[in-house]
Amino acid sequence: MDRTQAPAFKQVEHISLLNAQQYPLDNGIPLFFIDAGEQDLVRIEFIFDNVAWNAASPLQAFATNALLQEGTSNYTAAQLAEKFDYYGAFLQKEYSYDQSSVVLYTLNKHLSSVLPLLREILTDAIFPQSEIDTFIRNQQQKLSVSLEKNDVLARRSFNQVLFGNTLYGHAPVVEEYAQLQRSQLLEYYKKAYQPANCTMVVSGKVSETTLKSMNATFGNNWEGSNAVDKNEFSFINGTGKTHFLERPDALQSALRLGQIAINRTHPDFPALQVLNTIFGGYFGSRLMANIREDKGYTYGIGSGIASLKDAGYFFIASEVGADVCTATMAEIEKEMKLLRTELVSEGELALVRNYMLGSLLGSLENAFSHADKFKNTYFFGLDASYYERYVQTVRTISPQKLVELANTYLQFDKLEKVIVGKQ
Repeated sequence: MDRTQAPAFKQVEHISLLNAQQYPLDNGIPLFFIDAGEQDLVRIEFIFDNVAWNAASPLQAFATNALLQEGTSNYTAAQLAEKFDYYGAFLQKEYSYDQSSVVLYTLNKHLSSVLPLLREILTDAIFPQSEIDTFIRNQQQKLSVSLEKNDVLARRSFNQVLFGNTLYGHAPVVEEYAQLQRSQLLEYYKKAYQPANCTMVVSGKVSETTLKSMNATFGNNWEGSNAVDKNEFSFINGTGKTHFLERPDALQSALRLGQIAINRTHPDFPALQVLNTIFGGYFGSRLMANIREDKGYTYGIGSGIASLKDAGYFFIASEVGADVCTATMAEIEKEMKLLRTELVSEGELALVRNYMLGSLLGSLENAFSHADKFKNTYFFGLDASYYERYVQTVRTISPQKLVELANTYLQFDKLEKVIVGKQ
């Protein structure tokens, strides 16, 4: 072996994803499963769309999800935690703009013991007032600490600028936690955590016994109103204004730039991900090479594309020295202009292709990650061919196509610009 020569590499030609199979429960709840792996472990996800957004009680969905495990008619929070721990199971709640989830990790041999506990939580949570009071105090303290950070203030302001008075744009304030009422949580629990609003995704070592246990526990006698008021939002782009929040003692300014863009359902989305990776989407990106490595204005800068149910958005985020904030903005504009006017070299494009395909391949390490990819497509109304198109786009996109995309999506004057720091 000649160690003076770098090993040859081959571009990823094809990536195979495990297809989810459907196993509808007796009451109609859609259950999808991916059976893979040798460990006798299973992950069971109960995914509920966020519903009935009300600006007058904006923390309903978040607080309800956070407090689900804090007691039922038969068990206290401590008793539930002790029982899950006894069986080596782990329960977590997840909240995002579009969905709230309850996720169980357990060994199959303990499934018959832990599923009834989970059913209690999903059908008979009581939200004890003492637990609500503790939650409010903790969240208020956490928020007060976070609001001292410029990057947090920039992100909150950016979301409000883009999405206004909607769930996507809402930024909690301390007083809103104090206004939470137990009746609000019970009301939202009844609306959202019901069979008509539930999708189940099971991954790991999934046997017929696993599926039958799910059906026996959740496919019968789980009732709901069946009336689901799902959230729907619409947005228009802003006018590219600069929004400045003065922080006189700041040594650094937090920057957040961006605009409403496309989400995963748009045919341009995979190609735009390639363009974003070149621009600011990985450590070797142009923003990092220029503003960190060459100019030394920041420890880190990056860009991204977020895909939500009712919108997508493009953003650039960094923290820079207050004295070089204006210069940083000029360099960001310069890098956007270069992508609109000059072809990306084949060498740079080859590097990005390998990075993106390698990252995708590396992310498919187990059944759980294949299930995550399934959710990315299913909840956007897409099918399994989406990732085939993604791979094909990354492998074949041309420099000319990237220039076209840059002229469509990378217009500095159209970006909303949020700056938090010293003038």
